[in-house]
Amino acid sequence: MDTVWILGDQLRRDTGALAGKRPGEVRVLMVESDGKIGSGRWHRQRLHFVLASMRRFAEELKAEGFAVDYRHASSMRAGFMAHKAEFKPAQITAMSPMSFDGLAMLQSLNVNVIANDQFLCSAETFAEWAGDRSNLKMEDFYRWQRQRLNILMDGKKPAGGTWNYDAENREPPPKDGRSWPTPIVDPLDATDARVIADIARRAPEAFGSSFDGLWATTRAGALARLQQFVDEVLPLFGPHEDAVLSSEWKLAHSALSPYLNIGLLHPSEVVEAAHGAFNEGRVPIASAEGFIRQLIGWREYVWGLYWLWMPEYRELNALDAQSPLPASFTGGETQMACVSHTVQAIDERAWVHHIERLMILGNLSLTSGVRPGEVVDWMWKSFIDGAEWVMLPNVIGMALYADGGRMSTKPYASGGAYINKMSDHCGDCRYDPKKRIGEHACPYTTLYWDFLARNEPELRSNHRLGNQLGSMRKLKDLDAVRERAVEVRARLADGSL
Repeated sequence: MDTVWILGDQLRRDTGALAGKRPGEVRVLMVESDGKIGSGRWHRQRLHFVLASMRRFAEELKAEGFAVDYRHASSMRAGFMAHKAEFKPAQITAMSPMSFDGLAMLQSLNVNVIANDQFLCSAETFAEWAGDRSNLKMEDFYRWQRQRLNILMDGKKPAGGTWNYDAENREPPPKDGRSWPTPIVDPLDATDARVIADIARRAPEAFGSSFDGLWATTRAGALARLQQFVDEVLPLFGPHEDAVLSSEWKLAHSALSPYLNIGLLHPSEVVEAAHGAFNEGRVPIASAEGFIRQLIGWREYVWGLYWLWMPEYRELNALDAQSPLPASFTGGETQMACVSHTVQAIDERAWVHHIERLMILGNLSLTSGVRPGEVVDWMWKSFIDGAEWVMLPNVIGMALYADGGRMSTKPYASGGAYINKMSDHCGDCRYDPKKRIGEHACPYTTLYWDFLARNEPELRSNHRLGNQLGSMRKLKDLDAVRERAVEVRARLADGSL
């Protein structure tokens, strides 16, 4: 009997190597790797989400009648070899993994690899779109996707007459005391108890709060969260999608990315649900377009770039950033209110939304010059939706400008003024976003001007930074700012800021 090898981020019955197969036709192999689980400081909920989802999917396949060889092994390779030795399958087939190294491993084992169908635009199709373009703008790709997939289109024109409603979706945190929909939380069961015990034994360096049922580990649970999002949350999504509110962790974000990233949901059904709600008049176009852009635009764009530019891409460090990860990211104390709140939220839920990732965590890492590889590894292991293909382009290209502008046309650097506008953190913080120097100067403000000065040779040719660099050169206290920045960067590293 042939074998179908299902990896931990391919947990879907009707896609990949399992599509169209029936019990008795193939045996299913799934492997839990002790080496991977024990390889560093993973968030407990991240590990739990993947392990519980894998085990539940295996049980579903068994209930359907499939022969499932679910193995615990020292490595994926070891699990494969043990399976092959025991069952001697004529052929082992797997869907192409969602990582460059994973694909290389399968190829080295002579596994029959078929195309990955967990995206709406394959890596090959993206490469064809990229062709010999000198500039791979996400907005161009997104519009091409809209037309190709016929999503939010009115004939050949965009629905509503506008391609992008981003300008309408940048409102600061609401001050009307509104209540946001309560997230679904599933009760824990015997499977969860076993996974919690296994993590305690197999992942000694794991951090963060233990799993509490917030994240679904079945397709049924993921579908329930999709339905709640479309019915209750999506109508509110657009205006405040860039806002940060200390009293509300999710606001109107979907938090569906974990399920998309391991196969419990497929992007086609998520887009169809959102598009259908818009067509029925239940969702305003700014919210529908903003959400769908994240799915068929940004998510698929990042996937395409990952495969287009790997493996060299993960080694890029265009600004020669050499500082260590801030101590506050891994448990150290900090008096920066926005950082403290964000890191605490990661500890509690293994998730924060995109603005907290980009403009709080990424911005601080960029302006303080943190080594890109350290940020990638930390985010990959800390977030419930972490994956190399997600984190590499988002960190190397978007957050840290470590690719020198291949992905983003300018660095996403800002001082404390942006955080003060888009969040409610600054009012109670000891640091003043308006101050550049002094003990109470906001580290973001100090580091912003120092970042421009420190990297002026690499940035001066960027036409989008002309005004900022001009303003930096006019600062009468620039020397004092840069002296303060040296202290700030040192205190970020040792956890005394």
